Amino acid sequence: MGREGGVKEVKSPIDMSILAKVAMPSSEEVEEVVATVYVKGRWAARDLPGERRVRILRRASELLEKNAELFEEVLVINAGKTRPQAKGEVKASIDRLKLADLDLKKVSGEYVPGDWTEDTLETEAVVRREPLGVVLAITPFNYPLFDVVNKVVYSFIYGNAVLVKPASATPLPALMFAKILIEAGYPPEALGVLPISGTEAEKLVADDRIAAVSFTGSYESGEKVVRAGGVKQYILELGGGDPAIVLNDADLELAVDRIARGIYSYAGQRCDAIKLILAEGDIYESLKHGLAKRLREVKVGDPRDPEVEMGPLISSEAVEEMFNAIDDAVKKGGSVVVGGERLGPNYVKPTLIEASADKVRDMELYRREIFAPIALIVRVKDLDEAVELANGRPFGLDASIFGKDITTIRKAIRLLEVGAVYVNDMPRHGIGYYPFGGRKKSGVYREGIGYSVEAVTAYKTIVFNYRGRGVWRYTT
Repeated sequence: MGREGGVKEVKSPIDMSILAKVAMPSSEEVEEVVATVYVKGRWAARDLPGERRVRILRRASELLEKNAELFEEVLVINAGKTRPQAKGEVKASIDRLKLADLDLKKVSGEYVPGDWTEDTLETEAVVRREPLGVVLAITPFNYPLFDVVNKVVYSFIYGNAVLVKPASATPLPALMFAKILIEAGYPPEALGVLPISGTEAEKLVADDRIAAVSFTGSYESGEKVVRAGGVKQYILELGGGDPAIVLNDADLELAVDRIARGIYSYAGQRCDAIKLILAEGDIYESLKHGLAKRLREVKVGDPRDPEVEMGPLISSEAVEEMFNAIDDAVKKGGSVVVGGERLGPNYVKPTLIEASADKVRDMELYRREIFAPIALIVRVKDLDEAVELANGRPFGLDASIFGKDITTIRKAIRLLEVGAVYVNDMPRHGIGYYPFGGRKKSGVYREGIGYSVEAVTAYKTIVFNYRGRGVWRYTT
């Protein structure tokens, strides 16, 4: 097949059984796809009227809805999601396709008059938005359908061609969705799905024919993308895990419920999972015991069992990383409140680690994102200390704050260095009704309905001069 290439076995994290064998294109085949998409695809996408693009995506939503159960099954066995989680991701994907026209309505131009100075008199300009050409979408394992759908929608609806590099662990939903797109009328020359290695992906990112890169993944991988790609336009959603601040006047029952779910939902393998809990003294012990009780009750096991709340981690390597972080925290003064147990090759108990405010900064769990159902809980003196610890992490995706006093809550909102603040709720990005994205090492730009336009389009200014010879004549 040429350099690289070959066949990759796709395994289920449930029991590590082989689900499928996926052909990995060689470097020559990747070049053939990129050349076709760049030369033909970008114009095939761009020359389609907007209403045709909307119609194609709506037809895709109908086909996805028709095949919903099949996609749900694949999400369960390929990504290890519980059935409700799989249903939620498929529904979010269908809704995102149906709402594509809302993105299109965000594209508009401007008129700029030229009567500002003598030099610009009798001139005027039109500022328009144009598609960039080819967008490379690099998607993670944890939302292998929705992230593909979302990136395709906001790229294609503006007239861009799209190349998709799915996660190596979960390529099946992307390949299946591509088939639906083509059946819905999507121009085939404007779409490529490339299940390639990380090395080949870096070469693709560096290709000058790629005008924009939309990447969701870890900070470390995102940094490699930018280094490889150089000067391009980027949407980078780099996660990092989120802090939750619990004030003395918080509704404790609500806080326990939302924070616990923020820890164990999809086994903590979410960019917006809660990783750090900062609680004021009056409610600290009650919150800690409430969380321990709820996390202890979480049923872990085969996600095909309808009673299971939390399935496996994506790999045994992810489990090892979690337990290395637990060992590190304990060595540095932390203690396990609940969890810290391995139930099988890829199965763990949701875990809560208690740490003091003066020692937590040295812990891996504080400084890095551990993609697992694990969080630190820390007692803080007041809101100021909570904000200081929250902002002290290198990440800034989201934050939660639980409380009732609006003045205190507004102060926290102003001071927190994050992309979004969730008041009395766990962070959850959903389909993007509200824009999401990070600050600091959590990324740049925003995803969300109508908010990704900046990264996949370009401004073009056209200036008209009416004083040129034969264009404008002064009369006396």
